Amino acid sequence: MVQVAEERRTRRRRASVPPPVVFALVLIPFTLEVVGVFWPAINGVWLSFLNWNGFSAAEFVGLDNYARMFTDPVFFTALRNTGIWLILFGGISFVGGLAVALLLQSERRGVGIYRSALFLPIVFSLVVTALIWNAIYQPNGILNIVLTNLGLGDWTRLWLGDPSTALYAVIVAALWRQIGYVMILFIAGLKAIDPAMLEAARVDGANWWQRLRYIVLPQLRSVNLVVLSVLIIDALRSFDIVYAMTGGGPFRSTELLSTYMFEAAFTSRQLGYGSALAVVIFLLAVGVIISYLVRAFSESKED
Repeated sequence: MVQVAEERRTRRRRASVPPPVVFALVLIPFTLEVVGVFWPAINGVWLSFLNWNGFSAAEFVGLDNYARMFTDPVFFTALRNTGIWLILFGGISFVGGLAVALLLQSERRGVGIYRSALFLPIVFSLVVTALIWNAIYQPNGILNIVLTNLGLGDWTRLWLGDPSTALYAVIVAALWRQIGYVMILFIAGLKAIDPAMLEAARVDGANWWQRLRYIVLPQLRSVNLVVLSVLIIDALRSFDIVYAMTGGGPFRSTELLSTYMFEAAFTSRQLGYGSALAVVIFLLAVGVIISYLVRAFSESKED
């Protein structure tokens, strides 16, 4: 009996210990994450305290790279443009994506064509998107031709060469690609809403706006969180489309923190200052997302 009990305890102990393949499935991705993500991030923070051009010996300068930002006019221009980009790109993507999703959520004949047409730009890379819109914005491009034919010749201009319009012209190109993606996220959320709830509200006399405000939007709260997080991160890391269309010009009018970081780190060979700008971008993204999460959780508690 004692031997049987001992064998049972041994089998139970062996059953409670996961097989080696489980440890491998956990440790390998964790190691890759540490080596490929966390270590470069920590190394980037350390570089922000150095004065280094990538070749000569690095010099520890403490917080000098961060203090330099307060006297750098280009940094404030890039910060202002990043704020404009975040509000317009994020806000219009959110509202436009939701509006299109509400319009195209029902399964009607031909609605798939419109969904596909709106989602199609997402399959293009941002560089290809930049090339398409560069052609549209050319002095003899389709936009100026359409305006001229409509009798609005005074509105024609060199859209990407005019500092007053260049940033907004690039934002339009980025929105063209982003709204379809946001639409798909919202349609997935709308499909999860119980139709019986909407039908009951309709029977009770609720109009379209009341159903949207009191049923649809509250039911989309979790989707809103995902969409806003994606948009904030996309807005703050926007780089390739701006770099491909304008390179930050003309006269820094489209300079974002991301493009300025690239210029400082890889063109001017100021790796320390570029790393400090990268840390600021990271802190901005974390700060904005945490602020929204705190507000969202506070509202959910009140409800």
